[in-house]
Amino acid sequence: MNSFNKKTALVLVLLFFVFEALAQEEKRTVTVKKISQPIVLDGVLDEEVWSKADRANDFWQQFPTDSLKAQDKTEVKLLYTDTHLYVGITAHSIGDNYTINSLRRDYSSRNNDNVTLIFDTFNDGQNAFLFGVNAYGVQREALVSERGVDTRGFNLTWDTKWKSESTYTDENYVLELEIPFSSLKYPENSKVWGFQSYRYDFQRNERSIWTNVDQTQFPINIGYFGELIFEEPLKKNKTPLYLIPYVNGLTSKDFTNSSTNSSFSTGGDLKIAIGTGLNLDVTLNPDFSNVEVDDVITNLTRFEITLPEKRQFFIDNGDLFGSYGSFRDAIPFFSRRIGIQRDAEGRTIQNDIIGGVRLSGKLDENWRLGVLSIQNKEDLNNEIASNNNAMFALQRKVFGESQVGVFMVNRQSLKDYDFVAEKDTYNRVIGLDYNLASANNRWIGKFYTHKSFQPDDNKGNLSSFASILYNTRIWQFYSNTVYVDEDFRSDLGFIRRTGIVKSGNRVRRSFYPKTGKINSHSFQLLNLMWFQQNLDYLKTDHSLSANYTLQTNAQNQLEFEFSRDYIYLFDSFDPTRSEEAVPLPSNSEYTYNDWSLEYRLNFANPFIFNSQISYGGFFNGEKFSLTGTTGYRFQPNFILSVQWDYNRIELPKPYATADLVLIRPKFDVTFSKKLFWSTLIQYSNQTDNLGINSRLQWRFAPLSDLYLVYNDNYYTQQFGPTFRSINLKLTYWISM
Repeated sequence: MNSFNKKTALVLVLLFFVFEALAQEEKRTVTVKKISQPIVLDGVLDEEVWSKADRANDFWQQFPTDSLKAQDKTEVKLLYTDTHLYVGITAHSIGDNYTINSLRRDYSSRNNDNVTLIFDTFNDGQNAFLFGVNAYGVQREALVSERGVDTRGFNLTWDTKWKSESTYTDENYVLELEIPFSSLKYPENSKVWGFQSYRYDFQRNERSIWTNVDQTQFPINIGYFGELIFEEPLKKNKTPLYLIPYVNGLTSKDFTNSSTNSSFSTGGDLKIAIGTGLNLDVTLNPDFSNVEVDDVITNLTRFEITLPEKRQFFIDNGDLFGSYGSFRDAIPFFSRRIGIQRDAEGRTIQNDIIGGVRLSGKLDENWRLGVLSIQNKEDLNNEIASNNNAMFALQRKVFGESQVGVFMVNRQSLKDYDFVAEKDTYNRVIGLDYNLASANNRWIGKFYTHKSFQPDDNKGNLSSFASILYNTRIWQFYSNTVYVDEDFRSDLGFIRRTGIVKSGNRVRRSFYPKTGKINSHSFQLLNLMWFQQNLDYLKTDHSLSANYTLQTNAQNQLEFEFSRDYIYLFDSFDPTRSEEAVPLPSNSEYTYNDWSLEYRLNFANPFIFNSQISYGGFFNGEKFSLTGTTGYRFQPNFILSVQWDYNRIELPKPYATADLVLIRPKFDVTFSKKLFWSTLIQYSNQTDNLGINSRLQWRFAPLSDLYLVYNDNYYTQQFGPTFRSINLKLTYWISM
């Protein structure tokens, strides 16, 4: 690089930091007063100390505008003792016609009148704890990670112990929260936390937030947080220890081999807080049974799809292990791989786990550590080895809000098996990730290099990635490049494709009319290209799409998209996955156009409706698709919905033509805040299966549940039962 280019680069870097500094507004603050007198948790702020508490108020609109003050006032008061944080919230309203989706915990804020609080307890701009309560007092809690820049950094599966009460009238609803400091992680002697609060008000059709956040940003975006300032530094709290045993009785019948099985299992988890920043989780004979079922998905692509992690052992600090790599391309650790194996015939089956240990969390404001080790059982009948599945991760905050991390993933058989090839005895991946972030997340970038190792295969095996995102209220620019070597391998990861170079670019322009019924609309162009390594980097895929999205002031959304796709098949492929169908041949290429139209009704409407229709070319034929969900919410106790996915694929003879149907009716009843019953029916002719899952859940104590679950599965082509089970499961959180 010559001297001129060096000077130019230096000037650009300096200008970047200058502009970012000028763009930062002075942070809003609220002082938290320390108290010694008790507070009765009843949803009535009548104790005298509440009148002396400082308050976070004067909220900004985030919808329908992001430049005006909220119409209905929200007032958040905060107090604390040595052991608890108390929050008193008054949300003024124009009536008592509150929107409440159901009485089930962990509701969505998009269809509930609610107030949410977020605490960045290390004040490092990286992670946060979220607590929310709706107008009827239903709770939710979540973990916010990856600076809250998108929904991947929002995890509602996390659970912790805290209390809340509510009262409501036609003028306001009042929420009173008691959050034990032992349920949070924070530095000892800390005095300042990052803080944000936002509210959904559906009578006004308004979303408001304490510190002003651009309408295009998520309200959980940590780059916009204000601060809580405690009157005195926080003391080290009692180290909590939770024992979470379970017992599970299961009776099942497999109709394919006429076998009946009854079993009784027990095990559990142990959660130990180490200091104020680390968690030690231990699991013994964990039960990952089908209390919850995964959604069936119609897959028309050539590639594997992912499903979310729901198991509590992997949730807390899950981003510390799972955020390495590129989620859409190659991630070195994907926790759902653990407990799932392929048998001798290549079928995916459940594999029991002996136990595991995990240490994760903050070492201080700058360092995070994660260590995980899990041992699965051997299954000789299905030729499954006993493996140790391990990961080490270390992250360091650098250059303001950016972050650098290193990791190692290891999957290794602990003894010799005659059915395990030498090349499969172990697989290891090491890597370095750098996450770039400006203070308000206007600039986001990611750069990484990973390398895999297996016996006699240590050369090459690289996966690399670089991306940059610039996101403002008006413009969004995004560009990335991915390289995954054909020999790169991660047995505990998720890799959609190997042997590829991928290039992606996106530009979006948003508009905000000042009058009329349209709140915002935007145009977007997206260009994606893939090149195959073992074909001398021949272009094998190219997708170019144009998108127009419109959102009304009533929060209804309309989206139109046109795309042009090119595919070079280097392997034969049958998109219908039909039996005895002739696959499209290898070394063939296809170019086709497709358009789609999607409409989504406001999530708060009691009538549930969203649908997408698409039509166009598909390889050498045509495809018509109609997907969506419809239903009705009888708030707050009963929800009836039906989800459908219909695809008509017509390919010229001798290739397959198929009608692929997926129908998913669901009945959800919440009798109270503690008793829930849901039934999900899933029919898919692509998988030749009709499944029924009916679950009764009684939350008899905080985070402690009794489940009664009935599962039934049938073949659909020659209708008949395949598998049926009923199980009774009890889990209980014991504080020690």
